[in-house]
Amino acid sequence: MTTLTVFDEITGKGRGEPIVLEFLTDEITVRDLIRERVYQDVKDFNLAGQDVFQGLVQPTDSEQTSGGFRLKERRTIDWQPQFEKACEAFQENRILVLVDDRQTESLDERFLVGPQTEVTFLKLVPLVGG
Repeated sequence: MTTLTVFDEITGKGRGEPIVLEFLTDEITVRDLIRERVYQDVKDFNLAGQDVFQGLVQPTDSEQTSGGFRLKERRTIDWQPQFEKACEAFQENRILVLVDDRQTESLDERFLVGPQTEVTFLKLVPLVGG
């Protein structure tokens, strides 16, 4: 089992708390990384019974708040649509994935996970009025 520490960073707001993910192998793709990250976000939310989802992408029927995304009605979230949205956001450059400060280029890009590997999910925020 290989562990990987990931961080969220939002332009202009800095870096969030570390998130630790586990993988069965030490070579993964960006798609594997996003899948595991989204799956863990959704699993944690569904188990905790929280009001605010603090995941990578906004769920359907929710509004953005300073602490995440508030669902209009309390419900469980399905991880697969969230995974599809996250992949789309990556492909449209709304979310950048940096592995050891190097920007990844495609969902199929492979990289090795070592003890010092650090991943940042950089969420780009559109400029107001631009």
